[in-house]
Amino acid sequence: MISRDTLQPGDFFELLKRSGYRLDSPVPAGQPDSRFKMPEATTVLAFHYRGGVIVAGDRRATAGNSIMYDRCDKVIPIDDYSLMAIAGVPATAFEMARILSHNFEYYRRSQMQLMSTEGKIRALSKLLKENVGMALQGVGAVSPIFATFDLATGKPSISFYDLLGAQFKVLTHTATGSGSPMIRGILEHENLWGSQALEARSEEEAATLALRLLATAAQFDSATGGARPEENLFPVIAVITGQGYRFLTDEEIAVLYKTSITRG
Repeated sequence: MISRDTLQPGDFFELLKRSGYRLDSPVPAGQPDSRFKMPEATTVLAFHYRGGVIVAGDRRATAGNSIMYDRCDKVIPIDDYSLMAIAGVPATAFEMARILSHNFEYYRRSQMQLMSTEGKIRALSKLLKENVGMALQGVGAVSPIFATFDLATGKPSISFYDLLGAQFKVLTHTATGSGSPMIRGILEHENLWGSQALEARSEEEAATLALRLLATAAQFDSATGGARPEENLFPVIAVITGQGYRFLTDEEIAVLYKTSITRG
């Protein structure tokens, strides 16, 4: 029997050890803690362009080193003016998207108006905070991008989130997922020193850049799926404007792919 006198007040972990529970080994100083590594086997991105916001993502779903599915839609409509791009565990992300969509629609019907942009952003933040326990176990981490058009201000908005649900407003561009390190620098370079700033580009120019970025990520990241035009398999690309969201069709993307990716 453990004597209460041998334990310091509040020493819960010592109590567990003496009771026979085995805890994980501590991580050596200076070494990354792989237990809390966020699984982000994908590449999704968003940036402002002249007409609004463009959101894009590859189609590959993985489980470890295995490719499970190559036609996963990682850009999900939430309401008529909002899209969520997902990186991380698909089951958790899809459930979050369903909850958001239901909540936004319930608010619209009950309050006879759309939820504010701030309310939408905080709603996703709340879901991420509630999911922290699953994320720390390595079985439910999600790293989303949320894009919407604010009808009150007439301006589009992009936000990304950390593991605890803190949201950050994006003024130009963002990307997340395992392939994002390969393209973040390209986005910054294009915005600063490209032919023109990202927000000055047309929809076609923005979609072409998004397609090239995802093709670049696929070259260096095995978890990011590349396009296969012979199978009519292309990334998902969508735009949000004052008229709502619109997904580019496979036919539109095929034309862009042929003119901007294929050489010869």
